[in-house]
Amino acid sequence: MSSDDAWVGDAQPYLTPRQAGERDAWSEEAAARGRRGSQRLLAVEEVVDPPDFVREFLDLGPTDRPFVRRRLILLDGEPVEMADSYYPAHIARGTRLAERRKIPGGAVTLLAELGFTLEDEPLEDVFAATASPDQCAALGLPPSTPVLVLTRFTASTNGEPLEVSVMTMTRHLQYRQRKQAG
Repeated sequence: MSSDDAWVGDAQPYLTPRQAGERDAWSEEAAARGRRGSQRLLAVEEVVDPPDFVREFLDLGPTDRPFVRRRLILLDGEPVEMADSYYPAHIARGTRLAERRKIPGGAVTLLAELGFTLEDEPLEDVFAATASPDQCAALGLPPSTPVLVLTRFTASTNGEPLEVSVMTMTRHLQYRQRKQAG
């Protein structure tokens, strides 16, 4: 996707469980722009040594091993993002979160089926970085290409940490902020 594309990010559809038969949020968002959004599941695995920020947010002990779902996000068949979503093992184990197959409606829908209600306003952290050699290969980028990295920290409405998603993007991203009712 070129940086000329007007793409205004709204996290809310990605935090809302889908109804039976509804497309996932990415496919729906791309279709609304006349594009085709899809994703390829690259891996689902327990992580021995997750990043410190994942360990801290998910409140993991030194030997706890979260599950990660690694995906390549495609727009019109071309890679535009790598997305790694981490889940505490006590939530993921024995569910489709820990299986190497797509989840109908996405992880948010499955979490809702498991009885979790996601908070309305997760923390998102965005920064620029240089793509790693693996990211360059997966995203079809030349060496040393800058990328945006958006990390979303999502908890349940009762404060239980549920997910850390790290999204490495090649596209321009704009955000709209909502004014809170006072």
